[in-house]
Amino acid sequence: MEKTLVILKPCTVQRGLIGEIIRRFERKGLILIGMKMVWLTDEILSEHYSHLKEKPFFQRVKEAMRVSPVVVCCWEGVDAIQVVRTLTGVTNGRAAVPGTIRGDYSMSMQENIVHASDSPETAVIELKRFFNDNELYDYKPLTLSSLYAHDEY
Repeated sequence: MEKTLVILKPCTVQRGLIGEIIRRFERKGLILIGMKMVWLTDEILSEHYSHLKEKPFFQRVKEAMRVSPVVVCCWEGVDAIQVVRTLTGVTNGRAAVPGTIRGDYSMSMQENIVHASDSPETAVIELKRFFNDNELYDYKPLTLSSLYAHDEY
C-alpha cells in the first residue's frame, strides 16, 4: 500500500472545512494513518517550497501558509498518491472540476484547500519532513476486504 502526505492549508482551517475534507478522503476508502495540527515555521516552508524559491510569489506562498496552523495527514491505500490527486483536482481552484475538493471549495490558485504529494519519491521526502516514524500507525481496518479485492492489497 502506498502512503501520501496531505496538508490542509490555513484557508481550510480558517473556513472550518477540516472535517469535510477529511470526510472526502475517508469516504473514498483511504486509510488515515497519521494526523496532527502544526504551525509551520519559515524554515520548514523554505524547505518544503524550495522548488519555488526563484519564483516571484515564493514569499507570498510562505506567508499564506503561516496565517494559521495547518493539519498534516498521512493517507494510505492502493495508488494513494494518484487517488488523492484525483480527489483534490487541479491546482487552480477556478479551473478545478466540480466534484473535486478544489472544484467544490476553492476560487484560488494559492488558497486551494490542500497540498498533496505528487509522486512516490516526493511523498517519502514530505512524510519524513512532517512526521516522525512513531507518529504513523500501521494497522488494517476491518473494512479492508470491503474496499479491495483480496489480491489488490
